[in-house]
Amino acid sequence: MESIGVVVNPIAGMGGRVGLKGTDGKLDEARRRGAEPRAPERARQALRSLHRREPALTVYTAAGVLGERAVRDAGYEPVVVYDPAGAEADVDAGAGAEIDGATDRGPADPARPDDPGDAETTADDTRAAVRAMLDRGVDLLLFVGGDGTAVDVAEVLEDADAAETPMLGVPAGVKIYSSAFGVTPADAGRIAAEFDRVEDREVNDIDEDAYRDGEVRTELKAVVPVPVAPDVQASKQVSSGSVDALASGVAREVEPGRTYVFGPGSTVGAIEAELGIDPSPLGVDVWRAAEAESNGRRGDVLAADAAESEILAVLEDPVTIVVSPIGGQGFLFGRGNHQISPSVIRRADEIEVVAAAEKLDGIDALRVDTDDEDLDEDLRGWTRVRTGRFTTRLVTVV
Repeated sequence: MESIGVVVNPIAGMGGRVGLKGTDGKLDEARRRGAEPRAPERARQALRSLHRREPALTVYTAAGVLGERAVRDAGYEPVVVYDPAGAEADVDAGAGAEIDGATDRGPADPARPDDPGDAETTADDTRAAVRAMLDRGVDLLLFVGGDGTAVDVAEVLEDADAAETPMLGVPAGVKIYSSAFGVTPADAGRIAAEFDRVEDREVNDIDEDAYRDGEVRTELKAVVPVPVAPDVQASKQVSSGSVDALASGVAREVEPGRTYVFGPGSTVGAIEAELGIDPSPLGVDVWRAAEAESNGRRGDVLAADAAESEILAVLEDPVTIVVSPIGGQGFLFGRGNHQISPSVIRRADEIEVVAAAEKLDGIDALRVDTDDEDLDEDLRGWTRVRTGRFTTRLVTVV
């Protein structure tokens, strides 16, 4: 491989920790709630991993937060081929070429250099950047974002009649249902450097408005060539097994006076329902068990469909986090539950992992991707997964 195209969706994932379950059409609200960009740093992680293995690559990218800054921070001298204002660089100028009159879309706040600033980039910018990179004949398109970004890249590949050009995602979105992403940013960088063949993988997306209302509507958008490697994540799958016995078993062992943070998903939702809680199917709820059951009341909901800040505001020790892995992928943290942030996880003295046996049968290992490497390392190793009223299974977290 001689060249690579890099495009970053700088707002991908900003809605996660603040409880918006996505950023499409919600950027102003995400900022109002205090959301911080996460995609640029994840881009740097992937590109540093790539640079350690392939430091001599020619890297084509877009201006400013659309890729240029992350590429430069990783140690490459970028060739900027697209600017959000619409100009293109002269590729013959060589590495480091700048676009005449390029606007770097400087940050609204100099103290937050990853912020896209007031002049927002859009999906049209992503598509235009990818087209410019395809014109340069890149050997791989490395994109940073979520499923929506994957759809944008895939559509350009199809429209440009460049279906043979492989694409690989650096996971930065809130929800990632597609199988075109590395498991972690570092994995994506390594795969980009070392792959020697590709295979067709699915690009899926969901309706974010329906998702925020607790309904998952997935749609296959494209089938694209993706580098082959063990650390390319699978498509999300849903277990069909009954979780009634599992929910009953967890509910009967609730500890009086303990605070429970319930993650998203139908399995955890069944536990909440068993406790008399109206669950937020795709959100995070916080509930404290009563010291003693009274008139059938087993506890109190402290926060429903909560953002990270709301969770932290109501936590009272001791704390248990209850999560179920994503079917087919195995993620415990870092996909669809960013509200359960490293700060929340560190407040817990117990993490209870629950999953129907049928779901575990389709998962090779459990995974974590919290944006905190030290925490991820602490979470790795063997963990006990509750599969029924009394049954458990040991599964490794990698």
